Amino acid sequence: MKNRPSIWRIALTTLLIAAGVVIIGYSSRVTKIDFVRLFKDAPKAKSLISAILSPDLVTRDLQTTTIEIAFPIPCGSAPNATPITSGPHLTTSVPCASVKDTFTLEGFSLSPNAQIAIRWQIPTIGSLTLPYANTDANGHFTMQLDAKQIAASTNNTASFIQVDTRIPVGNMKPSQAVNDVLQAMFVTIFMALLSTSIATIIAVPLSFLAASNITRHGPVGTTVYYLTRSFFNLIRSYDPLVMATVFAFWLGFGPFPGTLALMVVTTASLGKMFSEAVENIDPGPIEALQATGANRLQTIVFSVIPQIVPDFVSYTIYHWDINIRISTIIGFVGGGGIGYYLSTQINSMIGYHKAGTAIWAIVAVVWAMDFLSAEVRKRLA
Repeated sequence: MKNRPSIWRIALTTLLIAAGVVIIGYSSRVTKIDFVRLFKDAPKAKSLISAILSPDLVTRDLQTTTIEIAFPIPCGSAPNATPITSGPHLTTSVPCASVKDTFTLEGFSLSPNAQIAIRWQIPTIGSLTLPYANTDANGHFTMQLDAKQIAASTNNTASFIQVDTRIPVGNMKPSQAVNDVLQAMFVTIFMALLSTSIATIIAVPLSFLAASNITRHGPVGTTVYYLTRSFFNLIRSYDPLVMATVFAFWLGFGPFPGTLALMVVTTASLGKMFSEAVENIDPGPIEALQATGANRLQTIVFSVIPQIVPDFVSYTIYHWDINIRISTIIGFVGGGGIGYYLSTQINSMIGYHKAGTAIWAIVAVVWAMDFLSAEVRKRLA
């Protein structure tokens, strides 16, 4: 008889373990977990990880030198270019071509190991940019080009193929990415500060209405208590990202809808935390004041508020820290700030180094805010 409970306990434990294994197995199928693919496709992430580890921090001024060569399309529509054989110059495999023909463009005696920009300079339209290229150690490059209809000669004037050589000159200085990231990060910090400040102002009076020891007295007080609590729970059930999406659809992209989303969610979150702080106060000072004949307002001002101020300040700073991190995610749905900048650079497919700058800036600010909030809470404890 004494062993029977142990047998039942073992059987129940085994059943729970088996159920847990089944649930985890089913969850892995639903979420399509594939660790083999994670390692198999790891090379795809190599360029992204490399860019993140080498952010765009410094730059130098670029000195641009432009050379060009006329190229008639089709042949006979304009004079051919005069061949140049010395100094920095361009040559083509054919002096002219018909539409859709392919020809080779070569550059000689350019700056070695330099990035070059190639474009068609079309008389009636303007410029048409082609893919970037790089010169080798001898200042030479080769590229295959198509003779496009858009570059056809006009009024006996041929289009030109122009090549810009960009050479870094001068001293190192902060890159444009650093300036953009700092500006976006300041927007993020102040979005979090403003939303937290407004949410605190709203949450403080509401928290007293949601504190059972302050409000839950009589039918009216009980009704107010449950209505306020229900309001907090309803708003807290929505993720800030959902709120930001709603406000962005309503007001358009920018920091304003992101700030509103943070403010609404933070109001509910702080209201709940503040109300619990009020409920956990020492009832001794309250009873002492009530014994002297103090009214409800005097009791709150002289016995409740002195006890809750440290907790209120600590929770507010903590939420400012949280909102800085959340605002980064909100930026991905158009909420402005550093998150929007990061989303733009990742989606551009060529801004990974700039995205790396933004990521490291986020890490630095989150670390600093975490340290600051921890120190403030420690002093208030």
